[in-house]
Amino acid sequence: MINWKEKLMKVVFLAAACVSIAAVVLICIFLFVNGVPAISEIGVFRFLFGTKWKPANHLYGIWPMIVGSVYVTAGALLAGVPVGILTAVYMARFCPRWLYRIMKSSISLMAGIPSVVYGFFGLVVLVPFIRETFGGRGMSVLTASVLLGLMILPTIISVSETSIQAVPQSYYEGGLALGASHERSVFYTVLPAAKSGIFAGVVLGMGRAVGETMAVMMVAGNQAVIPRNLTAGVRTLTTNIVMEMGYSTDLHREALIGTAVVLFLFILIINLSLSMLKRKEKE
Repeated sequence: MINWKEKLMKVVFLAAACVSIAAVVLICIFLFVNGVPAISEIGVFRFLFGTKWKPANHLYGIWPMIVGSVYVTAGALLAGVPVGILTAVYMARFCPRWLYRIMKSSISLMAGIPSVVYGFFGLVVLVPFIRETFGGRGMSVLTASVLLGLMILPTIISVSETSIQAVPQSYYEGGLALGASHERSVFYTVLPAAKSGIFAGVVLGMGRAVGETMAVMMVAGNQAVIPRNLTAGVRTLTTNIVMEMGYSTDLHREALIGTAVVLFLFILIINLSLSMLKRKEKE
C-alpha cells in the first residue's frame, strides 16, 4: 500500500512539473511564432533601433522604450538596492527581536500590496512632490524610478536577509576572536560570505522592475521618446504593450508581440546571469 501511494504521488508531482514546463514552452512558442515574423517584416535594425513609434504611419521603432526601460530599471536599482541591503543587514544582525517582528510583518505587507495601489500612491504623492521639487510635469523617469525602488524593496530585503542569516555563526565569531567589533565582523566576514545570495536578491528585484507595468504606466508620462533628463516623460516596453494592445490589429498587434519578445529576452538574460552566478558559486 505504501509503495502504491508513493508511486501515485511521484506521478502527481511529475504531472505538476510537466504542466509548469509546458506553460512556459507554450508562452515562448506563442511569442516567437507571432512576434518574430513581424520583426522580420519591419526589419530587425529598424525595429530595435528605430526612434519613432507611430503605428498610424507604419513606424515601429522601440528604441525609446528600450532606453526608457533601462533608465527606469537602473534608477530603481540605485534607489532600492542600498536601502534594501542595509535594511536586510539591520534585520539580520542588529535589530531587536520586538522590532524585528514589526519590520518583518511590514515587509510582507509591502510585498502583498497590488501594483495599482503603488501606482495610485505615486500619482497622488510622488508626482506632485517631484513636480514641485525638481520641476517638469511630475510624471517622469525620476518618479517611476523612485516608485519602482519602493516596490522592489520587499524582494531585495527578504532574499538578502535570508542569505545573511544562512552564513555560519563561526564566521562572525571568528571575526570577534580576531579582535574585530560587532559591526566590523558583520561587514567584513558575514556580508562577503552572503554576497551571492544578496546578488540574487538584487537580480530578482531587477526582474520585478523590468516587468512592472501598471504602476509605471500611472506615473511615467508614457511618451514614446528618448528622455533627455530625469524629469522627462518616458514609456517602457511593458507600458507600450498594455496601452496599445486593446485596439491594435494586423502588423501593429504583431509589433507589440515583438516588443514582448524583446522584453522576454531581457528577463531571460537576467535569469541566466543569476543561474550562472549560482553555478559558479557551487563550483
